[in-house]
Amino acid sequence: KVAELNTFLGAFGLRIKAKSDDIHPKSFQAVLEKVDGRREQRLIHRVLLRSMMRARYSPECLGHFGLALKYYCHFTAPIRRYPDLAIHRIIKENLRKKHVSEGRRAELAAFVDRAATNASAREQVATEAERTVVDIKKAEFMLGKEGEIYDAIISGVTNFGFFAELDNTVEGLVHVSSLDDDYYEYDEDTYSLIGKQTKRRFRLGDLVRIQ
Repeated sequence: KVAELNTFLGAFGLRIKAKSDDIHPKSFQAVLEKVDGRREQRLIHRVLLRSMMRARYSPECLGHFGLALKYYCHFTAPIRRYPDLAIHRIIKENLRKKHVSEGRRAELAAFVDRAATNASAREQVATEAERTVVDIKKAEFMLGKEGEIYDAIISGVTNFGFFAELDNTVEGLVHVSSLDDDYYEYDEDTYSLIGKQTKRRFRLGDLVRIQ
């Protein structure tokens, strides 16, 4: 995982310092500080975020990677996030009672296990729904703008073309068949499309003008 991430970052002269897949949050922070203000900042930030393991709720204390905390639990938003409400109720019960019986502790442990599993599943559904709605609204926003010219940054490169992202985060595919000035081949090591005759390159992070 680290090797793949460093292959991507290498295209921008960056590198995550880690000897294995056990990456410390400070390594991510160091990269983010280096790209602050650069045109590819948003792209790199998104890739780093996606490279992290998907967050999930657990009855066990797993800490918080992004905050570099060994001990962590949701607590601050009980009016909108059920795990926070559950934590509030459990803490209140422990504060109000001088002694919580072993039987009750077992009940709470079973409840927390079920609640964590369900909350993680529902959060994933909500995230996917949010992304779908955002994509729909982006498409609606771009209706009627066909043929207009935009400056964009290359946010992805494949053997069939490259993806270009506008400043407003709208992203679209520029298919290799539309690059009619040469025959372009995909270079996986540099995330580039390279013209066979002209050697023209379309690289991840490059600025392009698209229509």
